[in-house]
Amino acid sequence: MARILIVGCGGRGQVLARQLTDLGHTVRGTTRSEAGFDAIRAAGAEPYLGDPDRIMTLMDALAGTTIVAYLMGSAAGDNVADLHAGRLRMLCEKVVDTPVRGLVYEAAGTVDAEHLQNGEMIVRQARATWNIPVAVIATDPQECERWTADATTAVTALLAT
Repeated sequence: MARILIVGCGGRGQVLARQLTDLGHTVRGTTRSEAGFDAIRAAGAEPYLGDPDRIMTLMDALAGTTIVAYLMGSAAGDNVADLHAGRLRMLCEKVVDTPVRGLVYEAAGTVDAEHLQNGEMIVRQARATWNIPVAVIATDPQECERWTADATTAVTALLAT
């Protein structure tokens, strides 16, 4: 089975972590604060202290990782636009030199649609430029069961490539 890194392992990320661990995968979930560790562990995932606004804090988490799920569609804060622009682009560039075989991008959520579209364009460019397999989740996260099914399918499809 594979190791999946969930960048942004909050509520939806924890639901996805449970689903993926039930399928036999090993999941590592990022959080910006150690306060999130217990909830990530309860979801069956290994907590990892890392900040998507500081991509270098995620680099050690990529060791042994097969798929990265970038779940920042409902991120909040002053840097949201950059999480779907420069930071995401930098992550894509760094992934090239790792064992990661695919990237799942969440292109729906509470973040401004323009930022989500920009992020989707970046991951599609990464696929075209570096041949990084990508999957885009465009499902409204308010539809939790459908979102979870689509996210699980996205990971599974990338693992099959």
